[in-house]
Amino acid sequence: MTGSARSANVRQLSKRRKGEETSLTTIQNLACSNSGGLLPEGLAFPFDFGFIPSTLGDDGDPLDVMVLMDEPAHVGCLLDVRIIGVIEAVQVQDGKSETNNRLIAVSIHSYDHSELSSLDEINSSMLDQVEEFFISYNKSRGKKFKIKGRHGPKRASELLEIGMRAFQKKKP
Repeated sequence: MTGSARSANVRQLSKRRKGEETSLTTIQNLACSNSGGLLPEGLAFPFDFGFIPSTLGDDGDPLDVMVLMDEPAHVGCLLDVRIIGVIEAVQVQDGKSETNNRLIAVSIHSYDHSELSSLDEINSSMLDQVEEFFISYNKSRGKKFKIKGRHGPKRASELLEIGMRAFQKKKP
């Protein structure tokens, strides 16, 4: 991770392309993904979505990240991204709650988003729609997705550091 407390530059592994209707599940010990099923008709990922390698979230998976970029990346691409914020959330399934935040990043190699450095610079209506997507996506899988708040790059960088430390602790 490089950058200041304002933003962090990291690499993200793309799992889903913008507009894609297929869901992939990461297989940790194989360092790959398999098909996790299809999204309901008419529901598609609003932006590329993946994870930050060598991190670990409260849900036991690498930290999730949604990436704003000019064109969708191929699934499996390792992207250079700048973390600009986080949507903090709790996911509930079968009465069990766990933190499942969504880091928000921009591609370092972007014309349309290259100047963004904070979540505050993104249209709030678009962020509302992204949150509604994650609520609907989880509902279709029998889960509740409760938004706790939106925060800028400083909080996102703190969560990224926590995720990197959790990954290091778990390593054999």
